[in-house]
Amino acid sequence: VPSRFPHPRGHERPAASFAENAGAKSARKRSGKATRKSGRRKTKRGCPEYEVHKGDSLIKIAKRNKVRLKDLLVHNGLDKRKPLRPGQVIEIPIKSRWCKPRTDPDELSSTKAKPGSSKWKPRKPPPWTQTQRSSAERGVNPCNTPDPGFGVYDPWSRAPSMGQMIAPQSGGITRSGAFDVMFHFHGHEAVRKEWVRVMRGAVLVGIDLGLGSGPYQQAFRNPAVFKNLVRSVEKAMARKTGKKNAHARHIGLSAWSAGYGAVESILRNPSTRKMIDVVILLDGMHCGYEGDGLDEKQLAPFLWFARKAVRRQKFMFVSHSSIIPPGYASTTETAEWLIHELGGRPHRRHPRPGDPMGLELISRYDRGNFHVRGFKGNDKMDHCAHIGLYRDILKVHIRRRWHSPRGRKRRKR
Repeated sequence: VPSRFPHPRGHERPAASFAENAGAKSARKRSGKATRKSGRRKTKRGCPEYEVHKGDSLIKIAKRNKVRLKDLLVHNGLDKRKPLRPGQVIEIPIKSRWCKPRTDPDELSSTKAKPGSSKWKPRKPPPWTQTQRSSAERGVNPCNTPDPGFGVYDPWSRAPSMGQMIAPQSGGITRSGAFDVMFHFHGHEAVRKEWVRVMRGAVLVGIDLGLGSGPYQQAFRNPAVFKNLVRSVEKAMARKTGKKNAHARHIGLSAWSAGYGAVESILRNPSTRKMIDVVILLDGMHCGYEGDGLDEKQLAPFLWFARKAVRRQKFMFVSHSSIIPPGYASTTETAEWLIHELGGRPHRRHPRPGDPMGLELISRYDRGNFHVRGFKGNDKMDHCAHIGLYRDILKVHIRRRWHSPRGRKRRKR
């Protein structure tokens, strides 16, 4: 089945191909590893790259790499009055015709703003994005899609300590007992319909805790809750497969709408966020306002993960509609803030008939393993339609990333 992400001649291309083609692979080889002495690594442009660690300062970095502080500031567009953040990536200006200052907004950057730019301010979706489409125009009701059954999976099981899970009837686990698992928050039945169409072995755990992000945030505020949840799934797989050493190999988090609250709590704690390989947010990443900007503390866990995805250490996919919620930031504003903090900007795109469930693409951003898709629409069906993206994300990205052990239907006796 061809991907429903747009292609080059229609101004688009599946984001997965950027990670899969030979050019990206060779670029990663050229980037090399950081040296022990300076912590530098070479980027595609030829400028060495340095990741900031706790205790680092601009003066220390400049001395260590034998460059002038002024050159370091100008090259990266940094303000010496603003402290560095651990995990921030800056470039070391060396004398080379291949090493040029960061002027391209799409270049990998963790600086807060480009030289001379003003502080970023949130912008609500413009009037031309406030559209609505009927189910007849879409060809399907996104909030009530046809049920394809369970495929190679058994029906929902209450085995986990919270929520339900579906696992392959047979297989789905390696000889050493390793399996992959995705924890989805909010709308587990709708997501299951997309999951079984393309996934063949990974375990899906669905959790619904009612309306609003508050219950999800509270439920996982204690890191022990998520760790116990993972252990309960491992025990369930051990019983199902007969492998006592069953253990989760890759762990992903996905959420639609209010479910982002659970993802935020899990990523906020260092002991649980290191367990996570994938984050998928389907029209669900909100925060409050603080002054004339966003409450950045609420978004900090997502920014941390996004930076890891940019460096291809993790994978993150974010989608947003053009719905304007009352009293708090829209998914458009939070997604654009993430892109800005990574030193980029979203690119305008045109809708395609092949977009799932009648969605109309208006913007996209891709950097490393971090992907954002923006869509028109401001009603309930537009919100539900984002679940239709799940199938493509799983097929184009997650299956290729995880290579999960294949599951099979149980043989009839």
